[in-house]
Amino acid sequence: MYSRLVRSGSIAFLIVFMISILSSGTGCAEPDVLQASPPAVASPDYLIGAGDILAIEVWKDPALARTVVVLPDGKIVFPLIGDAMAAGRSVASLKKEILERISVYVPDTTLTLEVKEINSLFVYILGRVNSPGRPQLKGNVTVLQALAMVGGLNPFAKRSDIKIIRREKGHARIIHFNYDEVTGGEHLENDIQLVSGDVIIVP
Repeated sequence: MYSRLVRSGSIAFLIVFMISILSSGTGCAEPDVLQASPPAVASPDYLIGAGDILAIEVWKDPALARTVVVLPDGKIVFPLIGDAMAAGRSVASLKKEILERISVYVPDTTLTLEVKEINSLFVYILGRVNSPGRPQLKGNVTVLQALAMVGGLNPFAKRSDIKIIRREKGHARIIHFNYDEVTGGEHLENDIQLVSGDVIIVP
């Protein structure tokens, strides 16, 4: 009988002891809280494309705050000025035009324009890479960065004979790229910034 009471008392003491540890937080660290990464911010020289979502605000005029989608024809619609061509233009260029046109109605104002979501930037990567396809990009990238996104080159790739096909004003242009030279620190200027629609071919 006595031994049972001792055992019962020991168990009760252990329960009380564990409760006190948990309530004080000792030995039970709070789990780390993962902070969401901030969305990529398009630079002023980012070229806007169809499908991108833009946020435009006019200082001290909430009625002129708009979130607009760049239409398939490349245009946006904004109060007071109507249509404006956005696709193929930099953020800074479009902002300047809208500000100039809206100043006729709202003089001495300030306008902010930012790309809230990039949906138009993609390239095609074909040939001897580990995951060929059409990655959609969320910001400006170079040839090396794009190749890394598809897992890099496979062992049979002709590393010195990579080609980028770019269409400009209805004509195709071929840009040659030597992977080993660039990764070896030579001709770094050849690691060009890609534009939407570029095709990278790795033979």
